[in-house]
Amino acid sequence: MSGFDSNNGIRLMKKVSQFTAMALLGAGMMATPVQADDTLKAGEKVFKRCKACHTVGEKAKNKVGPLLNDIFGRTVGTVEGFKYSKAMAEVGEGGLVWNVETMTEFLKKPKKYIKGTKMGFAGLRKDEQIADVIAYLKSFSKEAQ
Repeated sequence: MSGFDSNNGIRLMKKVSQFTAMALLGAGMMATPVQADDTLKAGEKVFKRCKACHTVGEKAKNKVGPLLNDIFGRTVGTVEGFKYSKAMAEVGEGGLVWNVETMTEFLKKPKKYIKGTKMGFAGLRKDEQIADVIAYLKSFSKEAQ
């Protein structure tokens, strides 16, 4: 007996497929429609935590936080009509742009990544959730298409 458990092998293969889809989406490459759809659904589920303050979509508007349409490729702190914290405005003036890397780090620990942000969210702990919500937000960003 080799010690290989077929159930664990199947779970591992599913995880590898999920991470492959996330990596492809994060790199701007195409995943299969099923993988992309599953990732977007998972991202939408994670985004429910954000909905108290942020919106996306056709009717998106600023709330406690800025709307997140077209966030990728946008300079931090530049949504028209939203009053940003001094810290967020300063990093934007310094040229910080939202992309997969900056968004990933911000979503892990917002207050550590941009000290002085007024965003009250503590962050996401799981890399998979971060990748899923990024894929979801990318679906609302022309720059990422």
